[in-house]
Amino acid sequence: MKNGWVAVMDSVVPALQRHPKRLTAFVAALLLCGGGGAFAVASLAPDAADMPVREVAYAVDTLPLQAQVDALDVHRFNLYRSETTRSSDTARSLLDRLGIQDAAAVAYLSSDARVRQALLGRAGRAVTAEATDDHRLHKLSVRWAADGNNFQRLVIERGERGFASRVEQAPLVASSQLASGTIRSTLFAATDDAGLPESVATQVAEMFAADIDFRALRKGDRFSVVYETLEADGEVLRAGRVLSAEFESNGKTHQAMWFQEPGQKGGYYALDGQSLRRAFLTSPMEFSRMTSGFANRFHPILQTWRAHLGVDYAAPIGTAVRTVGDGVIEFAGVQNGFGNVIYVKHRNDMVTVYAHLSRILVKKGESVEQGTEIGAVGMTGWTTGPHLHFEFRVNGEHQDPTTIAKQSEVGTVSAAAKAQFERTASVMRQQLSSAAAIQQASAE
Repeated sequence: MKNGWVAVMDSVVPALQRHPKRLTAFVAALLLCGGGGAFAVASLAPDAADMPVREVAYAVDTLPLQAQVDALDVHRFNLYRSETTRSSDTARSLLDRLGIQDAAAVAYLSSDARVRQALLGRAGRAVTAEATDDHRLHKLSVRWAADGNNFQRLVIERGERGFASRVEQAPLVASSQLASGTIRSTLFAATDDAGLPESVATQVAEMFAADIDFRALRKGDRFSVVYETLEADGEVLRAGRVLSAEFESNGKTHQAMWFQEPGQKGGYYALDGQSLRRAFLTSPMEFSRMTSGFANRFHPILQTWRAHLGVDYAAPIGTAVRTVGDGVIEFAGVQNGFGNVIYVKHRNDMVTVYAHLSRILVKKGESVEQGTEIGAVGMTGWTTGPHLHFEFRVNGEHQDPTTIAKQSEVGTVSAAAKAQFERTASVMRQQLSSAAAIQQASAE
């Protein structure tokens, strides 16, 4: 039999080798027929809609829900809420805002010496309360900044013997925030809309004061800011320094960042390394309205036309006045029509004058740095209303203060610090770009 099978194969194989295409066609025909056969068989199956339906029911045991309900009934949980203190707060009004109804807590907060000193009547302090589910006080924490690097925490906690208080100190944690906005009316309205603290908005205005007239902003001008926040227990206590900022106004883009060379005083620089700190500030007040410029005017008291040898700034009585440059107090006292007046002598025989002050905070011979608060706006001397009269004299000659400030020299980053500055500037560019993208995404 084996020899017969071999003989068959010996005759078939050469035939297959001579006619391979015929073999392929033969196999394909077998497969098609097989598929057709399968299809034919499948098409003969009964329709599922005609098949009988049988319903099967099983008894299912219920879950032990009552045990869970009983467990929830005895389970206790605590509630947390945060608030900010007000100067008018009493123990009861503060706890009411925190959703706490606890007569014992009200009595303790009203009588404890630490609470009266650090909490009641203190505005702007961060408070976190932990209460039981029946609205009784378990723990109250109050935080406020102690100095530049630390904060204090007043803790009132309920124990087995009642309430007890303690004061702790801990380091502030520095973080950074991104923000941006678009001018619709004023700078401060836009920064409010962007959620920026007032101190940050003031810093931004100070940074670009020499290049941007913030009294003439246009609708559509925009800004981006990266600023430092100081946190206590994960909550922001206050804003810190502006780290970088960008302001697009009147078709021009202005950028700046904070940088401190090793061993030197830090300051703001444009991202090309040029310092924004000029020898003289453009204004002796952070924000004010110029009412009389360096020109002839009709004197409101003398009722004659005469040269106005300075600049007048309208501001409420008590508004802080600062020196526009480093110098030494040459005179501080009362002088004729100037009323309370301060003379600050700067280098190169330059002198600035601050008149009509309500109070004077410096003495003759005292050294002051640019931006130091030296007095406050008043209406002493010859004046019809509260304002500051400001003069700039060079070698005894009166000069336009706004022109002097814009022409004062600027510095640049030293060659030794250039590489470090450029690395920092690269990071700041990325952060400012991210801040702008956040505002664009929220607008869309």
